[in-house]
Amino acid sequence: MAKVGRMKLGSQGLEVSLQGLGCMGMSDAYGPPKPEPDMIALIHHAIESGVTFLDTSDVYGPHTNEILLGKALKGGVREKAELATKFGGSFPEGKLEIRGDPAYVRAACEGSLKRLDIDCIDLYYQHRVDTRVPIEVTIGELKKLVEEGKIKYIGMSEASASTIRRAHAVHPITAVQLEWSLWTRDVEEEIVPTCRELGIGIVAYSPLGRGFLSLPRFQPENLEHNKTIFERVNELAAKKGCTPSQLALAWVHHQGKDVCPIPGTTKIENFNQNIGALSVKLTPEEMAELESFVAEDAVKGDRYGDGIPTWKESDTPPLSSWKDAQ
Repeated sequence: MAKVGRMKLGSQGLEVSLQGLGCMGMSDAYGPPKPEPDMIALIHHAIESGVTFLDTSDVYGPHTNEILLGKALKGGVREKAELATKFGGSFPEGKLEIRGDPAYVRAACEGSLKRLDIDCIDLYYQHRVDTRVPIEVTIGELKKLVEEGKIKYIGMSEASASTIRRAHAVHPITAVQLEWSLWTRDVEEEIVPTCRELGIGIVAYSPLGRGFLSLPRFQPENLEHNKTIFERVNELAAKKGCTPSQLALAWVHHQGKDVCPIPGTTKIENFNQNIGALSVKLTPEEMAELESFVAEDAVKGDRYGDGIPTWKESDTPPLSSWKDAQ
């Protein structure tokens, strides 16, 4: 198997593998946590295959996914990987609380460094935007963490175009993580062009349409409609001699050299299939055909069904309001 190539993510100097590995499902979501030795073996296999860009968050588990990554990176493995983690969400009383105040940002970073057992985080994302705190204040604290050598690069996740612009004016944002797949394309109008204008890399999570096969899109009233789309994708995949997943992932790869998808998996065979998507070449006609199956409004059902905010609810108050309140 050929090694996965590399790409520059954003314009600040970060280099990562052409495809990353989303690690959430190893410890959280989609069923119970998986056996630790198996997940460590999968992470090592990924790195040996050239997939060195690993994605986690303090909220996965919570905390257990970072601890797992910390164990997997022992014995000289850390030096071979680009490690991304996130802060901003916690469940103090079983309910999601989003925080971006400076004290929380710093405490969250220290907690992640300890659990991962490392000195510096390569890419540190704000996982969700705290709409009570001006984004300049949150990024200002992250800038201090960069200056202190605790993080190398700053990222954002599920942020609106205006929030990204305001953040980038305080300190360059290296990457924006967003949900982008054949089935979720609402970022194409504003978010993607904003990232490109500012030289910010794009990290596509759930590139295989997590929400297409689960959650609200799997409800009876939406399923029949969405199934038709899946069947059309299946037919084109058969013509191309690849799996529907590889076709969907190849579509994301074809969005541009600044896009790095991070499909998650807990199985080595699925991982191998995912990197096989890098060999699937799509013509402009095939891209158009795929997109005609899945026009922006063709998929029925929301991405999330549990009140988790997205970039559409991520605008923050002006900085002046924070200064006045201090």
